[in-house]
Amino acid sequence: MTTVAIAPVYNEKGKIGRVVEKTMRAGVGEVVVVSDASDDGSDAEAAAGGATVLRHERRLGVGAAIRTGFDYALAKGYDICVVLAGNDKDDPSEIGKLVEPIVARGFDYVQGSRYAPGGAYGRMPLHRTVLTRAYPWLVRLVTGFPVTDATNGFRAIRSSLLRDPRLRLHEAWLNRGELEYYLQLQALRLGYKVCEVPVRKIYPDISAYERYTKVRPVVDWLGNLRPIAYLTLGIKK
Repeated sequence: MTTVAIAPVYNEKGKIGRVVEKTMRAGVGEVVVVSDASDDGSDAEAAAGGATVLRHERRLGVGAAIRTGFDYALAKGYDICVVLAGNDKDDPSEIGKLVEPIVARGFDYVQGSRYAPGGAYGRMPLHRTVLTRAYPWLVRLVTGFPVTDATNGFRAIRSSLLRDPRLRLHEAWLNRGELEYYLQLQALRLGYKVCEVPVRKIYPDISAYERYTKVRPVVDWLGNLRPIAYLTLGIKK
């Protein structure tokens, strides 16, 4: 089975190069960096490392960037899509752990979990600890699936899941972080085979909020609750 690694990026020069270098050694068929209108040289750094660079000319959001990567992967016929952070918070050497359940055991969606036995996260800001612990509780409540980490963007998806016509990935309300949460919820709700594997989440520098995330405080935190509310109440499909 063929695998593509997709890294969404907005202004991660100095980090995306390391991500590409490590991911190129992970045995994937192609590394695709989707630049969400970066203007700091991230695109050139990724391309210099050997990645295929796709670019949005205006900033749309991380969800739109991931979706662009999915569209590319489906057009190219890849069997598995792995999504990882463009800011070097994931360990590409663990891609094999995410892909194995799909290749060997028939799973469709594999969630990387820092909280599963064997996972790790080192130094993590207190508010991130609280939010990343609370959100899985909501997912468990509405789906019954014993998820431990629903906010970790490090995951692998069988491409046939992405072709399911019941998914509405191209709706504009999913342009930001909502797409990742929507996709996980729909994989569970639609009866796909889902599991978690332990992974590391790396926070190398937590001295300032903008050094480790592009998520907007409060507004994006609340926005990421929309998939649960919309799907549970039947507002969206």
